[in-house]
Amino acid sequence: MGAGAFVCGEETALLTSVEGKRGEPRPRPPFPAEKGLWNVPTFVNNVETLANIPVIFTEGAEEFSKVGTAGSKGTKVFAMAGKVNNIGLVEVPMGTTLREMIYDIGGGIPEGKAFKAAQTGGPSGGCLPESALDTEIDFDTLVAAGSMMGSGGLIVLDETSCMVDISKFYLEFTQDESCGKCPPCRIGTKRMLEILDKITLGEGTMEDIDNLETLAKTISSSALCALGQTAPNPILATLKFFRDEYEAHIVDKTCPAHVCKKLLRYEIDATKCKGCTLCARNCPVGAIVGTVKEPHKIDAAKCIKCGACMDNCKFGAIFKA
Repeated sequence: MGAGAFVCGEETALLTSVEGKRGEPRPRPPFPAEKGLWNVPTFVNNVETLANIPVIFTEGAEEFSKVGTAGSKGTKVFAMAGKVNNIGLVEVPMGTTLREMIYDIGGGIPEGKAFKAAQTGGPSGGCLPESALDTEIDFDTLVAAGSMMGSGGLIVLDETSCMVDISKFYLEFTQDESCGKCPPCRIGTKRMLEILDKITLGEGTMEDIDNLETLAKTISSSALCALGQTAPNPILATLKFFRDEYEAHIVDKTCPAHVCKKLLRYEIDATKCKGCTLCARNCPVGAIVGTVKEPHKIDAAKCIKCGACMDNCKFGAIFKA
């Protein structure tokens, strides 16, 4: 690259200065290929991409292309985490299926719980359901399936994960990261987050689902940068594959995964309760009533849903409903 410099990642933007006197129009910042680190042409790319260059140079493009798919050659490193037994960095050939990654390499879901979704591409990616487990993953197939490769994040979700809450979690990140320059991202993501808050609190309406979808598609097509354009991806994917969970929050006022606190309640199974009083003694608000050696009950009006009763029950008599 001659006198040029290599910078990996988005940090280059912080190193590019914009000159201009006060009151005058600020000129367009130079592209890194023109002027970047140390004021010299700078090649900006992902570290993983740069790591492939020596292999291609030494082995040849034909040899490198023997691994991967027609549209995506070589291997890909994934950071696999979440509800999977083997957590860590995994390098696999392009075209490996999600099932192979999660079950053969990842060792499956802990405690025998059911797989629900795989979230790929980081906060800007989408959530793929069980029907996509046999998808051969590469850059194009993930986009076609409703997600993206991104930086290689792979978060495994099981039956205890609430997809509405997951969407809210990722949107909180992207909304906070918005630079605020364009209204679609600055205002649109905030409006979407407000709607998701309503739904997780049990205050949502069916109209909110339509508004979410409209906002998501509008922001995707009108935001100025990739952050805003991809911020709605988790919402669009969960609405596509897990709309029933949104409807359960709105219509039934329940969270199927028992995650959203406002929609959660604790109950005692009378057939399992031994009347040991341990739950009542550990309840901080005195919401559990009952006599010794008799089944106890939880007063829903007093319960603050802290979970202390369930944590202290030795007989598995307390459950989330």
